[in-house]
Amino acid sequence: MKEILLQIDGKEVRATEGMTVLEAAQSADIIIPTLCHHAKLEPYGGCRICTVEVEVRGWTKLVASCLYPVAQDLIVRTRSEKVDRIRKMILELLLAHAPVSEPMLALAAEYGADPDRFEKESSFCILCGLCERYCAEVKKKNAIGFVNNGAKREICFIPEIAAKECLDCKECFPLCPTSYLQAAFVLTEAMAFPRSEKKGQ
Repeated sequence: MKEILLQIDGKEVRATEGMTVLEAAQSADIIIPTLCHHAKLEPYGGCRICTVEVEVRGWTKLVASCLYPVAQDLIVRTRSEKVDRIRKMILELLLAHAPVSEPMLALAAEYGADPDRFEKESSFCILCGLCERYCAEVKKKNAIGFVNNGAKREICFIPEIAAKECLDCKECFPLCPTSYLQAAFVLTEAMAFPRSEKKGQ
C-alpha cells in the first residue's frame, strides 16, 4: 500500500492509500466526533457530525471525514469556526429527536449547542443506521430495516426475523447513540404489534 503524508490540525500524519480522513486522524490520536461510524461497518456518512474542513490546492471545502479519502499533501482542519458552527447546528437538530442522549449532550456542551433550540419531536432515533447496518453487515441477519421516506423515515424490526434472531442477540442495542432502552422498546413493539396490524388500526 502506498504511503501518504497529510496534515491534520498542523500535525504531519502518515496514512496509507485507501484510508479515510477519519481513519487517518484516529491513527494519530486526533479526535473527530462520530455518531454513525463503527470500525466494523462500511462508512455511512449519515450523521455528518464528523464534518471537517479540507484544503486542496488552496481550495477549502467541508466534507464528511468518514467518507473522504486521504490524499498526498491534503490539509485537514478538524476544528475551525465553520466546522464548529456546523457541528453545533447538527447537534441542536438531532437533540430535538433524542433529547436525553448522553453522547450528544456531552458533545452539545463541548460545542456550545442549545439542546432546547428546536421543538422536541422525540423519536429517540437519529437514523444513524448503526443497528440496521450491524445486523446486515456483521450478523448477516437483516432483522432491522428502514421504512418510509423523508420525515416519516424510521427504523423497524422485522417481526418474522426478529422473533428468531433478536431475543438472544441484542448486539445492536449498545451501539445506539440515543438510548439502549429505546432499542428494546422498538423491538418489543415490533414483536407485539407487527406493522401489518398497526396499519389496520
